[in-house]
Amino acid sequence: MRAAVLRGPGEIAIQERPEPQVPEGNVLLKVNMIGLCGSDLNSYRGKNPMVSFPRVPGHEIAATVVEGVAGFEAGTQVTLSPYTSCGECAACRRGRPNACRDNQTLGVQRDGGLTEYLAVPPEKLYRANLSLKELCLVEPLTVGFHAVARGRVTSSDTVAIIGCGGVGLGAVAASGFRGARTIGIDIDDAKLEVAHKAGATDLINTNRDDLHTRLAELTEGLGPDVIIEAIGLPSTFRAAVEEVAFTGRVGYIGYAKEPVAYETRLFVQKELDILGSRNALPEDFLEVIRMLEEHRFPVDDAVSKIVQLDETPEAIAAWSADPAQFSKIMIQVG
Repeated sequence: MRAAVLRGPGEIAIQERPEPQVPEGNVLLKVNMIGLCGSDLNSYRGKNPMVSFPRVPGHEIAATVVEGVAGFEAGTQVTLSPYTSCGECAACRRGRPNACRDNQTLGVQRDGGLTEYLAVPPEKLYRANLSLKELCLVEPLTVGFHAVARGRVTSSDTVAIIGCGGVGLGAVAASGFRGARTIGIDIDDAKLEVAHKAGATDLINTNRDDLHTRLAELTEGLGPDVIIEAIGLPSTFRAAVEEVAFTGRVGYIGYAKEPVAYETRLFVQKELDILGSRNALPEDFLEVIRMLEEHRFPVDDAVSKIVQLDETPEAIAAWSADPAQFSKIMIQVG
């Protein structure tokens, strides 16, 4: 079978590989389409410390069951959760395997889905009445949905999402799907327009508007009940704590690549809940699928380019050279 293989930083090629062995009880999938995300780009650039080479990237998967089990018979269209969990660490014992200490994500610590066939345990699969593009969007959207769940967002909340790229857009969609007043914040008008279509009721472009002033105007001076940070800069990490309401909740999806200095008085004075958010749980997958089946997400606006498997090296090189020109690249595998 053919697979796209990262041979080293900046080097990806289509190679022939043996078809996977299917362990007893597992399901053999034919990969139809796969989406690429920021972790794939970082791996290509050699900036993902969790990746060793060679590595098959990709974990946003739409596939068809070829050899199935009860509940996932041959011909079933599926997407999947790309994570593993050990069952023994503190996170797993608390019923939060998304934060497993020893997690291995497809395409990161182990070979991923940018290949023609893949063998996976059936408990990782999700069936859905969705198009291939929609199936590929399920997993990336779950990351933002999980952050919104961590923030305990309800329809009575005002929620601000800092960063409306791929991950932040999932948080926007999740907040809007829960009926919250949702404020999308970014420096890119195109991303903000997609965020509006995904559920943002208010938009702030911080290249033009002062963040503090606009949030005060939109919240009667109180600040948002929940702020979700989806960029990973020290300045936006601090802004989330500074701008959130007293007794509010702050959710961090990404992480800053350098130390962040805080005015820690605000943690105590505001009595804040500071929440990390990692990966997603099964209930997040089911909620995203329900939203997509209700046609509540601007799928076509979120996907900028679809290419064939053989075009993968050129597409990723172009993306790396000019990331601003792409929102979501998808690869048509078979």
